[in-house]
Amino acid sequence: MDGLFTRTNDLLKPMSGLTAALLRAPSRLSARRAHRRHAAFGPVPVHPQATDRLFFAVLPDAETAGQIAERTARWRRDHGLRGKPRKAEQLHIKLCHVDDLAGAPSEAMIDALAERASALSMPAFRVEFDRVMSFSNGAFVLSGDESTIGLEVLQQRLSDALDPSPRPARRFVPHVTLLRDQRRIAEQPVERIGWTAREVVLVHSLLGQTTHRHLARLPLLQT
Repeated sequence: MDGLFTRTNDLLKPMSGLTAALLRAPSRLSARRAHRRHAAFGPVPVHPQATDRLFFAVLPDAETAGQIAERTARWRRDHGLRGKPRKAEQLHIKLCHVDDLAGAPSEAMIDALAERASALSMPAFRVEFDRVMSFSNGAFVLSGDESTIGLEVLQQRLSDALDPSPRPARRFVPHVTLLRDQRRIAEQPVERIGWTAREVVLVHSLLGQTTHRHLARLPLLQT
């Protein structure tokens, strides 16, 4: 496909019965900062037959991902957490959950998503996080405040590009999930860590296999 998106994986099994429902991204999410803190997020519901998940995300560069993984090991030890940390290559900021599928996505579906997302226009920007906390669903996350505004703007523009129809707003809290644990940790400051977001990635997750495949990349504008 021509356009801004770069395909990164052509070894995908075909899937028949592509429908508009499979191409719909979540509705527009609210950027209201007053409702961001301490959000009670639950996990994305999984269809009983679902084996694969598609979502758009911002990924840390390899060096920063390694630093986050190293710090996670320390935070896990300091707080007495037992959950298994995510691997450095799995760390991400989820922008839009596209769909859960019973089988790998078809190339037609990937191309359609890429075409919609190519309408996104936004310059590269700095991403920074300066606190850790637990969500009510057990996710222990890296979070932030003023330094995550760029992510809120990016999520809103991507959501609008994928689905421009007016819909009720939903909350979006930029974060990186580090692990999951039954123990809840109150929000607390940590040493700031960040990187420059230069692209949005369409991620194919194999549910239950801790495997992520990067299907396409949308570079942000370079300033």
